[in-house]
Amino acid sequence: MSRTDPDGVFALITATLFRAPGGVRRLLVVSDGHRPVRLSPEDCRNALYGPRRDEGLRTAIWRQAVTEAQQEPPGGDAEGRLLVVWLAMPGLHRNLYRILRRLRVERADLEAEAVLALLAALDTADPDGPDTGGRLIKEAVNGMWAYADRIRREVPVVDVARFADARIAMAPREEPQRSAEKWELHLVPPPRPDGLCATLRFAESRTRREGERLGALAHWAGLPDVVFRARRHEEAALVGRLVLRPAGARR
Repeated sequence: MSRTDPDGVFALITATLFRAPGGVRRLLVVSDGHRPVRLSPEDCRNALYGPRRDEGLRTAIWRQAVTEAQQEPPGGDAEGRLLVVWLAMPGLHRNLYRILRRLRVERADLEAEAVLALLAALDTADPDGPDTGGRLIKEAVNGMWAYADRIRREVPVVDVARFADARIAMAPREEPQRSAEKWELHLVPPPRPDGLCATLRFAESRTRREGERLGALAHWAGLPDVVFRARRHEEAALVGRLVLRPAGARR
């Protein structure tokens, strides 16, 4: 028996099929010539894929399994349909592994696509037709390859939401918004008893360096006389600097 992915739908179907209520295993009654034969799911698989395959018994197993699956009432436990899928699994493994080797796809997705395609084909399958099981397996294989081809032609794109979250997480935190009414006055060197002998400059962002706004700011801060006394001519020597910054701003 081939190994299955513990997280895939094949493993789930196997676990569900063999977890029958009361521990009673489902048996398939098929006609072998002129007498009925009761077969367990394992017996059916051995007859279908074992080294000594009986074509007559193989045809009878698929006919009976498909007939019982199609006759199941809606809303039931679908055990008959699960049995058909479980019997087809070994016929899917070769193509499943071939796709996994060639393309970067998830095995669980391939298994799910195979089951969907097989169940869709089961609804219209002819139990008495030639090679019923082979046709079901072929439909499931085609479903896997069609899915793999869609994945191959897809163009990967950036997950915008995750990219934005990552950028936000890496962005430096904004400094808390400061009130425009609080200011700090820094003088270099400190004022002397005989008066301020320095050029007065207001430090602001580039977008806010308009002359009329700076003048209004000086007037609002109550410093128009200081600005007037601190001004100097172009040829005068610079003896100090006065900087007005928002309270709490980085120096």
